[in-house]
Amino acid sequence: MDILSDLFRDAGLRRRIVDLIDLPTGAQRDFPCDRSVGLHVVLEGSAWLHPANGAAPIRVEAGEIALMARGEHHALSPADTQCRVISGAYQLWHAPLHPVFGDLPPWNVRRGDRANRLDAIGLTVSLLADEASGDALGRETAVYALLDLLFTRVVRELVEQRGVRTPGVGHAIRDRQVRAALTLLHEDVAAEWTIDRLGASVGLSRSAFAERFRAVVGEPPLTYLRTLRVQRAMRLLAESSDGLDVIAHRVGYGDAFAFSKAFKKATGISPGEFRRRDAAERALAWRFEAREAVGGG
Repeated sequence: MDILSDLFRDAGLRRRIVDLIDLPTGAQRDFPCDRSVGLHVVLEGSAWLHPANGAAPIRVEAGEIALMARGEHHALSPADTQCRVISGAYQLWHAPLHPVFGDLPPWNVRRGDRANRLDAIGLTVSLLADEASGDALGRETAVYALLDLLFTRVVRELVEQRGVRTPGVGHAIRDRQVRAALTLLHEDVAAEWTIDRLGASVGLSRSAFAERFRAVVGEPPLTYLRTLRVQRAMRLLAESSDGLDVIAHRVGYGDAFAFSKAFKKATGISPGEFRRRDAAERALAWRFEAREAVGGG
């Protein structure tokens, strides 16, 4: 079980926009990204990243990557002379926000130096710059694939780095027994999981497992499970036409009423309203797809 890929799927993560931007001196580009995660890769020059709420600007140099782990409106402007940036936005369902995103700082800049220019991420940045600046056959497909690879590897690297120091998913995957429990939950969210059953499945007593899971993940096992069930339900509501009773059973609820109550408590809207909103957003995405090609600036 690839836990990170499963989290991406259940969070409803899907690429909406890839844009190659040339910013002349004195220009500013606004990004209304209240419901996205994403990244900016500076290809040439250097840029100022202006976070929301008047936070101090962050300087990002050529070859460096700024990762936005939670949606917020922000802006980019050149730091000195003009700069070239390629940006990717990935929409996701923010409520409930899965710990893998909640654990990360709102912004993280992956700094560039000689040591990491030859690692996988540094080489991918070089390939991306080459593809984005050219006009070779298949350029758009290559840029999309490279940006997706960069996003995944930067998130993975950050999760693993934070896992050494702080509770969260990155810390959990370093713990053999907690990682085994997470795998069980992801593989079968509908099972009648209890702390006793989970503990026994990974060779720990009830109290030892509950304490260890909370210390490593940062929240109790059944709280994590509730978030996982709601996000799995979002995925099923978005990707299938199954009725609420069917979806309820597939995510561990006895009937549509209990499921709807839990879903609304977690998200603030009913399952039916969520399905309608998601369908409308998908229709809008298709409508503007032709305008979202690389280099649309």
